[in-house]
Amino acid sequence: MIIRPITDKDLDTLFQIAEESGPGFTSLMPDKDALAQKVDHSMASFERKVVRPADEHYLFVLEDEATGDVMGTTGIEANAGHTQPLYHFRRNTVTHHSRDLDLRRSVETLTRCNHYTGYSEICSLYLRPEFRQANAGKLLSRVRFLFMALHPERFSHNIIAEMRGVSDAAGQSPFWNWLRAHFVDMEFGQATHLVGAGYTDFIDELMPSHPLYTCLMSPEARAVLSQVHSQTRPALRILEAEGFQHKGFIDLFDAGPTVECALADIRSVRTSNVCRARVGGSEAFGKTGFGHRQHGENGPTLITNAVTADFRATITADAFEESGNLIISPALADKLHLEDGDLSRILPLSQARPAQTRNTAMELSYAY
Repeated sequence: MIIRPITDKDLDTLFQIAEESGPGFTSLMPDKDALAQKVDHSMASFERKVVRPADEHYLFVLEDEATGDVMGTTGIEANAGHTQPLYHFRRNTVTHHSRDLDLRRSVETLTRCNHYTGYSEICSLYLRPEFRQANAGKLLSRVRFLFMALHPERFSHNIIAEMRGVSDAAGQSPFWNWLRAHFVDMEFGQATHLVGAGYTDFIDELMPSHPLYTCLMSPEARAVLSQVHSQTRPALRILEAEGFQHKGFIDLFDAGPTVECALADIRSVRTSNVCRARVGGSEAFGKTGFGHRQHGENGPTLITNAVTADFRATITADAFEESGNLIISPALADKLHLEDGDLSRILPLSQARPAQTRNTAMELSYAY
């Protein structure tokens, strides 16, 4: 498995992924022209010299080295809300109190806001069903944190992730069904398609700007507030293990939670480090591929190079850190486009502390 920036040759597969992912996956919509623009924008973003985040969008693909198949995608929006408004509902508690009657009642409200404008957003994570295997989801999720740590000038100090909310196989969202009945007479798939295509004017024009009392919602709508889609639960667990927290902001359409963390506080940023690549010969790597290690047994390690347009990353057990150097084989160095003395960032997965250790089929499914 290798992570690399997306290129125009990946467009057809990206369209397949957009169709597979279904309604609610608004960062990748099945619109080939829009996806082609997204690919072009991503390629230009990787090439651009940046001193502060603007409208850059970085889209990566996970490639099967043996077959060349694209296994999944993952992305970063450098400056959310830069080109179009980024709306959420904020969950608040309002207390009504009559001093004369000695009556008090606290009720929850949802208030539309633009709280996260200017944050960097991790997005577009999707691992295709036929490629769900050990470490694939971890690589797609955590590689973004190492890329941001390598290039902090390109990103905000604060990072968010909008988690996909609850919807069924037919694309019906209980939360949106309630909104549709009272405010916006539009199918859920149509609304998410408009947002995915960059059209958000209807939000200002049709969606309520005044607080909504959740006690007046249908039980089905209330039940999914801040809840995630079944395919998104594993990804949420990984983010929670990284230090991301939900602070009451939810999606306008499916009520999925947005989670946030300061870039410097993300576990993978804190526990990864920069090394110099040292391409080892036969004295470092034996016939089985791995030689001695100074500090105990080797385990799976996420390794990246330190460039942008030619970025590469993988998970491997065939490398180790020694005295501030990353000792790797010539074959691995070639795969990661590393030469002797190049900078690399590494994250031993044993330090990443996954939220759970069980390895079931459900936990190997990722989408948000």
